[in-house]
Amino acid sequence: MVDFSNYDPNSVGNPNNNIFGLPTTEEDARLVIVPVPWEVTVSYGAGTARAPESVFKASLQVDLFDPEFPDAWKHGYYMRPSDKKILMKSDYLRKEAELYIDYISKGEDVGTNQFMTKILKEVNEGSQFLNNWVYEQTKVLMGKNKLVALIGGDHSTPLGFFKAIAEKHGDFGILQIDAHFDLRQAYEGFTYSHASIMYNTLKEIPQVKKLVQAGIRDYGSDEWEYSKNSNGRIVTYLDKVIRNRIYEGEIWKHISDEIVNQLPEKVFISFDIDGIDRKLCPFTGTPVPGGFELEQVFYLFSKVLQSGKTIVGFDLNEVGIGGDTDWDANVGARVLYKLCNLLMTSNTPNL
Repeated sequence: MVDFSNYDPNSVGNPNNNIFGLPTTEEDARLVIVPVPWEVTVSYGAGTARAPESVFKASLQVDLFDPEFPDAWKHGYYMRPSDKKILMKSDYLRKEAELYIDYISKGEDVGTNQFMTKILKEVNEGSQFLNNWVYEQTKVLMGKNKLVALIGGDHSTPLGFFKAIAEKHGDFGILQIDAHFDLRQAYEGFTYSHASIMYNTLKEIPQVKKLVQAGIRDYGSDEWEYSKNSNGRIVTYLDKVIRNRIYEGEIWKHISDEIVNQLPEKVFISFDIDGIDRKLCPFTGTPVPGGFELEQVFYLFSKVLQSGKTIVGFDLNEVGIGGDTDWDANVGARVLYKLCNLLMTSNTPNL
């Protein structure tokens, strides 16, 4: 445990310290955050690969006192520096993917164009490399008995982490906050597209026994059919259905309890920031009208904790970059802090 005896949690955040201004190292922190600066397959707005650095900077403005979890931070949070080689690889392959997406959007045949065929192969190989890299990074940390979290980047980033979680914890479920199903098969030809993360997860990781999605409001008919034909492995709470139930008199507590009851005993939280209202994340990569208020999501997460289920990890993805105030990073930093407190509390007896 970190020695905070000479640390004032109410002072200004020191930029020479680590995430949230905490004077922690990777060695003494109980929870380690792995940044994954990757956004190769984004199909709309870019910028999320540089979100970890922006969220880190914004985190210095987050007050550490959380009355729900007043002492969680004292066990130490640490965020690794972004790997520059991963970022450079993402930037290079992103430019390649943009050319490819533009080409296929005009109805051109990839099979007759050797250059485009080469790009597709490079992007898919690069994504596989990224998955393996994330797997190795998170597996090693969990092998050291660290609690581990991930911050992206786009939503394709946690697949390797899911695999490491499965090896460490066995069967588990995923609570996905998102505007999208992310159940597309090889979207735009990219096997590991950000739009395919949950399809690939269910296909490749049998230990994921349940995927519970909330906030979904933009999806294709193929995803809808895949979800309906999952034999209960996927349970989806559409944004429109949630709103209609509330409009007709149901309270969020009852809906939250219902969502939590769908989850198994071990839960991974996968938080795509576009699951919340766009006013809170205007520069996210694929914005959609509607979505949760942040306090709604925090309430749901608290109900997971109160249920006695164990939160085994989390990812935070699709935080955008843009504007004059770094608003997205500011919101992202607060989401990250709440998730850290939840993960720590869930895994620390008597905290």
